[in-house]
Amino acid sequence: MTTQLTAGRPAPRTSSAWKLPHGRKLAVVGTAAAVLAAAWPWAAGQFVLHLAILSCINIVIVNGLSLIDRSGQLSFGHSAPVALGAYGSVLFSSMFGLGTITAAALSLLVGAVVAGLLGWVILRLRGVYFVLVTFAFAELVRLVLLDAVSITGGANGIAGIPPLSIGGFAFDSRERFYALALVLAIASVGFMVWLFDRPLGRAMTAVAANPALAESTGLSVLRMQIVAYIGGSVLASLGGVLTARYIGFISPESFATGASVAFITMLVIGGRKSLYGPMVGALVLTPLPEFFRGAVQTQHIFYGAALILILRFLPGGIAGIVAMAAARRAKP
Repeated sequence: MTTQLTAGRPAPRTSSAWKLPHGRKLAVVGTAAAVLAAAWPWAAGQFVLHLAILSCINIVIVNGLSLIDRSGQLSFGHSAPVALGAYGSVLFSSMFGLGTITAAALSLLVGAVVAGLLGWVILRLRGVYFVLVTFAFAELVRLVLLDAVSITGGANGIAGIPPLSIGGFAFDSRERFYALALVLAIASVGFMVWLFDRPLGRAMTAVAANPALAESTGLSVLRMQIVAYIGGSVLASLGGVLTARYIGFISPESFATGASVAFITMLVIGGRKSLYGPMVGALVLTPLPEFFRGAVQTQHIFYGAALILILRFLPGGIAGIVAMAAARRAKP
């Protein structure tokens, strides 16, 4: 009788029935770790806050470079839209008396218009020719800023730049500015994920993979690349606005060729093919100059060595390690 009742009774649930799937568990753990890592700088002191702000700004800028790259072109003059955003936001405020947010919005608009006009001309070029023209344009912007002494201050730059202010609330401390930079960095990553999960983003990817085939299916390669170039330049200009308002000082040398090289290095080391590569690259490489500040030449040697090793052993960048691990786990 006891055996029959036991057999007819539903089996008790074991603890394994309540366990999350492995993928979801990793997502929960990863999200918790990301939240803790994002909140840590507020408790870690001013130096860590400073590095965290610079990292967030670089995430925004390198996401812009990634957007251009994912359409099939790699800009070697990404410092130019950063400079336009930085100087534009400051000059619109100082010369026309505009608020910091209005000046920032106008500088982004200027960056978009310049990128659209320039892209319509140079995006017909391919490969090394496009790289050289973007490099030349970045140098042209730097030299104009250097020579226009009466407007830009020339080599002396512009100092005493006031912080961003929204409705009377000024981001005049590192704690406040980090909150702003963190939100914008997360928004830029979210924008990239959202975009490349939509038809427009997939069209850009198709154009980058095979321009001739994409053209034959009715996609306009030039139009897709212009849209990507404008979007990437606007993100770079936004990074320039944040840089100027946080540092409080800008000069033409802040946007020299070395800045463009640093952005490309962050993109490659983080992972060109991953939507999270720019974030990883910025988080890894932004703090390094601070640690190597006592030996300027050493940091360039490290950059070069790291770039060579990544290209040789991790062509997918640091973010590609996760994809490689997932692929190995999926193998029977």
